[in-house]
Amino acid sequence: MARDDSHPTPHDVRVGKDLLELVSSAMYVEPLTAYREYLQNAADAVDDARSLGLLGADEPGRVEVTLDQRERIVRIRDNGAAIARADVVDRLLALGGSGKRGTAARGFRGVGRLAALGYAQYLTFRTRAQGEDVVTEVTWDGRRLRTALADPGAGDLASLVAEVVDVRHLPAGDAPERFFEVEIGKVVRQRGDRLLDSVAVQGYLAQVAPLPFSPDFHHAAAITDALRAAGPLGELVVTVDGGESLVRPHRDTVDLGASETAIHELTLLEVPGMDGGLAAVGWFAHHDYRGAIPNGAQVKGVRVRVGNIQVGDHTILEQIFPEARFNAWTIGEVHILDRRIVPNGRRDEFEANTHYANLVNHLSPIGRDIARRCRTSSTQRSKLREFESAGREAAERLAVIGQGAMSDGAQAAEMGRVFQSVARMRKVLDAEALEDGRRAALESEVAAVETELARVGGGTEADPLDMVPKGERAIYRKVFELIYECSANRVAAKALVDRMMQRLAE
Repeated sequence: MARDDSHPTPHDVRVGKDLLELVSSAMYVEPLTAYREYLQNAADAVDDARSLGLLGADEPGRVEVTLDQRERIVRIRDNGAAIARADVVDRLLALGGSGKRGTAARGFRGVGRLAALGYAQYLTFRTRAQGEDVVTEVTWDGRRLRTALADPGAGDLASLVAEVVDVRHLPAGDAPERFFEVEIGKVVRQRGDRLLDSVAVQGYLAQVAPLPFSPDFHHAAAITDALRAAGPLGELVVTVDGGESLVRPHRDTVDLGASETAIHELTLLEVPGMDGGLAAVGWFAHHDYRGAIPNGAQVKGVRVRVGNIQVGDHTILEQIFPEARFNAWTIGEVHILDRRIVPNGRRDEFEANTHYANLVNHLSPIGRDIARRCRTSSTQRSKLREFESAGREAAERLAVIGQGAMSDGAQAAEMGRVFQSVARMRKVLDAEALEDGRRAALESEVAAVETELARVGGGTEADPLDMVPKGERAIYRKVFELIYECSANRVAAKALVDRMMQRLAE
């Protein structure tokens, strides 16, 4: 049989319409990730504006987010380089054909711009480049798109895009002299309406966007200096509905719900690349490690950033810990510098390669150190709970002894139990897990208990039952002893005996 070695021609290749559904909705299951995609493009546009001299060294890159709940419209506008009128169609209708690949830009696949189309009736890109007198609009009609995708007779991808996209050129009027804007129109109500929830949007941007640290975070200067030594941070001034500029969520203390923990130590590290240079720089903020940090604190877990924009969520580097649960106790970030450590298409993970494996291997020691700190802290808390329990029991028994309502034999038995409580307290003091400063404070508590024990052990001259005839006192003491023996709550039992003695004295 003759063998056919011919290759297909470009005309034989058909790119189906379903590819558009994948990049416009199936890839982005969390609505808020659309903000990350548009912030990423805005940051690249601001970098371009700086390189072209359109933004001065001291002039900040700005992103304004506006949420119109009544009209159900989101607008995201930046003061970056924008897109010139002549390039708009080529740039905004190219799917998977970004010119950023191989550059220092944050995005390079050319699909993220459609991230919000699955959550809205339309998506409009609006741009005016420096020196132009028109604003160009490119609108993707989400309703027409969904109808076309459901039609089995619809054409190929190029035909479908031409059918659902409109391009207009409008007079610039009073529009800014240079801007790029994304308008997410008629947002669909779903998943808690998060795209239009101001609190949710601000919380998400505070974690993901390239923002400055809060002035209330005292370690900010040391972290920022270390990061800037490795390259520019590309920080943006981001506002939501004209409010104050957003800052990162890190503070000196972290709210754990029932308590809070203070950040008291910082670890800065550099991860070497496989063939020289730096693969990444990172920082870890050490606190009291009292338990898992709640999601609401917005600093939970090791975060990873590329171009100072977060990739994935707080679970992305759980693998560096001996037990994944310790990631939830951790506060820290890793900033990727090696371009060969590549985020996947959804930017929720990284492509598996040797350079990413090198990163994980170099971070594993810090993961083990944090796990050790967590275990030490847990052991110390357990010891402190034991100390507090013994101290509380000693105090309660000393109060009963001081009351003087029981017989001498019962009093002696109570004192013996106090001695046992003191012994338990001293055993905790001998534990290696205790910090020296905490040990000294506990020593003073033990000394105070021992002083009180010596005082009440010396006895009292006056009998607290002297208001009762001598022949009846032993009976009352027996009753009081029974109350203490039968009560599960020593404090409540003492209060009852106090009331009974008060009634006897009346």
